[in-house]
Amino acid sequence: MKRAPKRRQTVSAARFKAECLALFDRVAESHEVYVVTKRGRPVAQVVPIESEAAGPLAGSVTVLGDIVGPGLGDWDVER
Repeated sequence: MKRAPKRRQTVSAARFKAECLALFDRVAESHEVYVVTKRGRPVAQVVPIESEAAGPLAGSVTVLGDIVGPGLGDWDVER
């Protein structure tokens, strides 16, 4: 279920740098959107990630066997 983002708030790059972790927490908890400005011009936007962002295949992968070890045995690579 998608949540409607709250109103956009503007924050200067200097303030964002000083408070970025707290702003990330606010975005995650209340779905606020922040527009980061540099010298009054928008340069970035911080938006919440929706839970559906992983797509319809999320959680559909099943690991069978060793995914780290050698896969096809010995083989030659031409250089």
